[in-house]
Amino acid sequence: MTVAVVFDSAGTLLRSYRTARDVRTGEILSDVETTLLTCLDRARVLIALNAHSRDVIGAPPDQLLSAYLCAQNIGFGVSCLRQVTPHEDLARILYSDRNAMVGDLQACIRDVWGTLKEESLVVMDSGAILNLTMPGIEFTVTAGGRPFEGAKEAISDLHAMGVATFIASGDRAAKLERIADHLGIPRDQVHGIATPSIKAQIVDDLKKCYDAVVMVGDGINDLQAFRKADVAILSEQQSKEKPLELCKAADYIVGSVREVVPIIRDLSGDAIVPI
Repeated sequence: MTVAVVFDSAGTLLRSYRTARDVRTGEILSDVETTLLTCLDRARVLIALNAHSRDVIGAPPDQLLSAYLCAQNIGFGVSCLRQVTPHEDLARILYSDRNAMVGDLQACIRDVWGTLKEESLVVMDSGAILNLTMPGIEFTVTAGGRPFEGAKEAISDLHAMGVATFIASGDRAAKLERIADHLGIPRDQVHGIATPSIKAQIVDDLKKCYDAVVMVGDGINDLQAFRKADVAILSEQQSKEKPLELCKAADYIVGSVREVVPIIRDLSGDAIVPI
């Protein structure tokens, strides 16, 4: 049989460290689950900015973040949302915001870098949580990560078995491609800026090409994909604190990405062959 495995990125393939800053109070939320923070309020939308951390750090901290984004022609993608909102409406809120300063995002970047700077491979991504009700930027956010120990070996073992591997994540494509290159996943099998519904659609599309499609994820933004997949695997490698509905949707719960390999091996009594 032919098998495809779709991996989420942060928290699944990567040990991720995320920081958010409340723009209104200045409070720093270290090592926060940004998708859960987003889902706490139906009016929130998590976006990823197509900006490099080094460039942001070099900008004036007292400049409006919206003005910086406009001046640098920085685009964005939607990572997580609970209500469908036209892209142009989100762009209007983001680029006209009068609350967030560049310094708010710089504070997040510095917090994440201070934690991960000793790692041999670090990938970072920055963004914001928009609030449709304010409307405006409610939080600035930065996420950084390194591959989990055993992730590269797990991907190699799956490939040796003839299993196709994919990444579907809300992170920027450029960040994901660095991860994919390190792990050995082909770049054309990497899907960035994937909202929960897009992840589910990716799984559904792959089911037309493979006998079985497995989704491996760790957060509530993977729930729709779990429900579409033939097999859903929930990873607790980063954290064991998971929403009950996510646990109920999972066929397996694992403590390490390496544990995915024997599950796939036992998926069918038939030999797994490449498509």
